[in-house]
Amino acid sequence: MKFMKLGSKPDCFHHDGKNMRYVATELATDVVVHIADVKFHLHKFPLLSKSARLHKLVSSANEGNCDEVCIPDIPGGPSAFEICAKFCYGMTVDLNAYNIVSVRCAAEYLEMHETVEKGNLIYKIDVFLNSTIFRSWKDSIIVLQTTKMLLLLCEELKLVSHCVDAIASMASVDVSKVDWSYTYNRKKTLEEKGDDPNWNGIRSRTVPKDWWVEDLCELGLEMYKRVIITIKNKGIVSNEVLGEALKAYAYQKLPSSGKCVIQQNEMLKFRAILDTILWLLPAEKGTISCSFLLKLLKAAISVTSGEKMKMELVKRIGQQLEEASVNDLLIQTCNGESMMYDVVVVQKIVEEFVKQDGMAESETENSGEIQEIRQPGILSEASKLMVAKLVDSYLCEIAKDPNLSLSMFIGIAEMVSSFTRPVHDGLYRAIDTYLKEHPGISKSERKRICRLVDCKKLSPDACMHAVQNERLPLRVVVQVLFFEQVRAAAASSGSNTPDLPKPIKDLNCGSYRSSRSAPTNEDEGWDAVASPEELRTLRGELAALRLNGGENGIRNMDKVVISKTKGLMMSKKILSKIWSSKGGLAENSGSDSSDSLGSTNADEAKCRHSVS
Repeated sequence: MKFMKLGSKPDCFHHDGKNMRYVATELATDVVVHIADVKFHLHKFPLLSKSARLHKLVSSANEGNCDEVCIPDIPGGPSAFEICAKFCYGMTVDLNAYNIVSVRCAAEYLEMHETVEKGNLIYKIDVFLNSTIFRSWKDSIIVLQTTKMLLLLCEELKLVSHCVDAIASMASVDVSKVDWSYTYNRKKTLEEKGDDPNWNGIRSRTVPKDWWVEDLCELGLEMYKRVIITIKNKGIVSNEVLGEALKAYAYQKLPSSGKCVIQQNEMLKFRAILDTILWLLPAEKGTISCSFLLKLLKAAISVTSGEKMKMELVKRIGQQLEEASVNDLLIQTCNGESMMYDVVVVQKIVEEFVKQDGMAESETENSGEIQEIRQPGILSEASKLMVAKLVDSYLCEIAKDPNLSLSMFIGIAEMVSSFTRPVHDGLYRAIDTYLKEHPGISKSERKRICRLVDCKKLSPDACMHAVQNERLPLRVVVQVLFFEQVRAAAASSGSNTPDLPKPIKDLNCGSYRSSRSAPTNEDEGWDAVASPEELRTLRGELAALRLNGGENGIRNMDKVVISKTKGLMMSKKILSKIWSSKGGLAENSGSDSSDSLGSTNADEAKCRHSVS
């Protein structure tokens, strides 16, 4: 810390208790100055020679035959006045970043200008500020903090503006010129640490670009805001670094994301901090991480900020949702809520993401021509895929909430249903979790949620789990088993995997009849949950359909399965009587193959592990 020593005479000020100060000299004191509740017994001559205000006050007191002067409102109080008085006596005083503001304001109040005496206190303090304090990083921050107590006078004296500009200028300087100390506890990159393996030159200490952000966290909100605005206006510091600065300030000043119970007297303070940070955030997409934006949203929910602020955050998060993680989206509800997580706000975020694609498509259509170059706002396929996977993982987490409604689960899933995904394993896992945690849902609800999964897009591991899953309706198990065998047959013949036949699809979509028609007994059977015995029987019979005859064999298998599955529920022992005759299989396999494949498949089922 920098300091300035003034005067050369020894300090002769003495304290008599807490409320009296006097100068120990051979001359008797001739004036008493009252500063608050402290009395200073001093001499007129040294004071009046340097302070125009004291000269006026003492002159007025003399006219009334009084040797006492009262100054109740001097800035800085007794301690600042004592330093000014010592300077008048020529005694040694030390000025530093902690006391210089109060002394400067007191000197201004006492009118210790150059017009009174050359080399007066105000002049010396201003020289020290401009030549030393405002060139020191940490001293400038300390001085700016001390202006809070005397803000109006400091603004009038331009101490605040000079200090803010000094700090902003140093924060904007090229990192190669930073040779002063600063606080930095954040993680550095390899290059910043000097550990870059590709660096072959002379190694030196590398200053990180965001070296200044932690020191500024010590500032109050209004001063911090002014400094950041000044830094932005200089246009040198990148938006990414400004974003890091705001993130550091938010983490230090805002409550933790999991804290829902906040004292009422802190609410207004936290809301003001959030409003300021949101207002200062760079507008460019990508300059602020999605994770940080979600933390701000969690904080806004915790302090019950206004809907306008929350919706602005929702919009910004939705524009870069592909960067988020599942943990970021798990926004806990506060006390009194029935659900574990705030699913509604996440639904709004996903809506904002999907809305980008809708707006982009409409713009492309209105243009009347095909745009080969990706326009701003158009979602890439990679972004859609990342968000679809993110939503699947999010659904898997919130599905564990026993109070999560089916409509809300399906609503979020359907929002990304148009996004192409190579596999549906994540969605299947989420649905299986929901069925596990909500065993009491009806058959129609079970059927409705299972429609979200495309059985053709399940991996072999997911298929193995699905065919053993007693929570799934029979129609879904049949679809999975059928396609698993079709895929195996196509792989052995080297052909592409065909699409599911329409009657097999209809097992899941229910397109045989109008959705308004009353369900038949056969429908109720298909929607029922399969028993372990039925699953084993069904796997064994369908395993016998693994063919080696290429596309013709696959078509034959389609006919067999379609014809057989229509009457599946006529008997509770699934397929045991329908496929008792081997005639339909004789064209493609021997009579022994059915038993061996069925038994092999049953043995494999015992060894399969769950993928959920």
